[in-house]
Amino acid sequence: MAERRSQGPRGEGRPSGGRSGDRRGGQGGSTGRQQASSGRGQGGSGRGQGPRRGDGGTQRGPRRDDRAPRRGDAATTPAERSAEQARYDGPPLDPEITGRELDRSVSAQLKGLPEKLAARVARHLVAAGQLIDTDPRTAYQHTLAARARAARIAVVREACGEAAYHAGEYAEALSELRAAKRMNGNNDYLPVIADCERALGRPEKALDLARNPAVVNLEDPLKAEMTIVEAGARRDLGQIDAALRTLEAAPLRTRSRADWVVRLRYTYADTLAAAGRTEEAVEWFHRTVGIDGNEITDAAERAAELESSEG
Repeated sequence: MAERRSQGPRGEGRPSGGRSGDRRGGQGGSTGRQQASSGRGQGGSGRGQGPRRGDGGTQRGPRRDDRAPRRGDAATTPAERSAEQARYDGPPLDPEITGRELDRSVSAQLKGLPEKLAARVARHLVAAGQLIDTDPRTAYQHTLAARARAARIAVVREACGEAAYHAGEYAEALSELRAAKRMNGNNDYLPVIADCERALGRPEKALDLARNPAVVNLEDPLKAEMTIVEAGARRDLGQIDAALRTLEAAPLRTRSRADWVVRLRYTYADTLAAAGRTEEAVEWFHRTVGIDGNEITDAAERAAELESSEG
């Protein structure tokens, strides 16, 4: 399972320290970061475009799960109550964060909450967005604080799932993104959900998700992410030739220089290397370098390593 990290959308630089899609290999999954800063409105492979905000989940007022933990609630011991209170409080908030930094489409989903509660939730989402790349663990804690106050709002569950994914908490990410999908019906979560299944040692379930009919309607960056996850799942199962066929069916030769194409090419080169097809792997690492203007991969180093080993 611990292959070179370029086989899925997850990974260190951005969603999590993930196993299958190292940020060297590109970007994947979107998170509270997009919600907090730009509303995730720009497309992109998991990172730039991932799951979009849904339209469901707003509510008229605070519900039980939106209140601070109280004596007599589920936590029955002092330690449990203390841990629950800590989750509710969340990490300290920068006083300069107001919550107004949120994209309007995200803020609109919080309008069913009382004003002060909505502001607190918004501030935690903004903080999560600011930290997701540099400190995903703390970003996740911010989203847990938001969820403790507004668990019935889809965008909050989405942010929590995406931050969990970045932090390497794949079971939690899976649960949260499934919850968000139930609320808003958004299929854009499918590549990240599939990658979580793979991270949890269930490549067959990842392959089932890759066959979901909804995948054909995803935008190109998300289709590419699902292809990368599917190929990684095949590798997990020892099916290297099937992984190569999966990638060869993708638009590897498109003229686009978008990051999702960079990631596809990198993953293909990496899979060729794993298959022992070194000369072809070197060629495709060089093809990756040729379009990797944002330097999201280590393709040049990989090519040099292979050339050195062959020389």
